[in-house]
Amino acid sequence: MRHNKKFNHLGRKKAHRDSMLANMTVSLILHKRIHTTLAKAKALRIYAEPLINRAKEDNTSNRRLVFSYLQSKEAVKELFGPISEKIANRPGGYTRILKTGFRLGDNAKTCFIELVDYNEAMLKDNKDAKAKTRRSRRKAAPAAEAAVENPVEEAAKENPELPAAE
Repeated sequence: MRHNKKFNHLGRKKAHRDSMLANMTVSLILHKRIHTTLAKAKALRIYAEPLINRAKEDNTSNRRLVFSYLQSKEAVKELFGPISEKIANRPGGYTRILKTGFRLGDNAKTCFIELVDYNEAMLKDNKDAKAKTRRSRRKAAPAAEAAVENPVEEAAKENPELPAAE
């Protein structure tokens, strides 16, 4: 019976699934973003986020526990180094899944899974959105639009030596 077995088995036996998720977690930690299927990304988030949460407190027992799952010294060093500094104030939600469409061969849903604090493009957008605090109902000034319409006439007014536009 399948009582209380709700996680996605991904069509694999336990040993294969565990090693695949560990390898994907190592790749996510080292590269900060990986491209995979949506089902694997959702399973990876469940697997990786508790391990990333362990990195907030750097002690020997946490390092050993994370290493027992990942079996990669480089990934553990990266996780407890720069990644732990960036996630120190975040209460959870260390990964983001961005859907990218469908794979050509089998039409599987594909996506990117990435560490949230390492996507500079989205971080810049959030800072720009927060910088604008005042909402205005006024439209753009019409004088500025008129000046843009005839740049040749503007240049002729500023510099009389230029030939006038006919």
